[in-house]
Amino acid sequence: MSNAPKILVFAGSARAGSFNKRLAAAAAGVAGAAGASATLTDLRDHEMPLYDGDLERDAGLPPGARSFRALLEAHDGMLIASPEYNSSISPLLKNTIDWCTRPDGDKPSIAFGGQIAALVAASPGRLGGLRGLVHVRAILQNIGVMVVPKQLALSHADKAFDEQGNIADSGQRAALEQVVRSLVETVKRMTAGS
Repeated sequence: MSNAPKILVFAGSARAGSFNKRLAAAAAGVAGAAGASATLTDLRDHEMPLYDGDLERDAGLPPGARSFRALLEAHDGMLIASPEYNSSISPLLKNTIDWCTRPDGDKPSIAFGGQIAALVAASPGRLGGLRGLVHVRAILQNIGVMVVPKQLALSHADKAFDEQGNIADSGQRAALEQVVRSLVETVKRMTAGS
């Protein structure tokens, strides 16, 4: 591992104007100051059909799942900006996890297992997507991901960002920096000497 941990940053939303995409971009922007090298990716660039066991049997993993798995495996940790859908995980993020945890022929899936992650969410509501993060955390922990305790649920996201895409409120901006720093420090500790 190089001196700067490599962090993959992505949102669990495909929508072009997604608040969570804005939050992911803001997180990627503060990663350098936290001592990391961030790669911002869009799940839309790793298109996957709805998971179907028959499709997997007949065609194997879709190219989008392979490309996203390769990105995960090339990074030391990940930061996920997860939208809340009906108090839970977004279908896009759940489908991505489902495909990327499948074996690829004789190769077992190591894409998520052993990873270190941080979670953030943004929502126009006053809870900021907090209820959805509970489910995302549980799913990730069940597939072997270490999720750092610090997280951010950015409420009133429709008013939270300035014209440059930064979080306007200094307290919320500091909270995001704490989440990113927590992830980077945990990755450094867990990968020291590897």
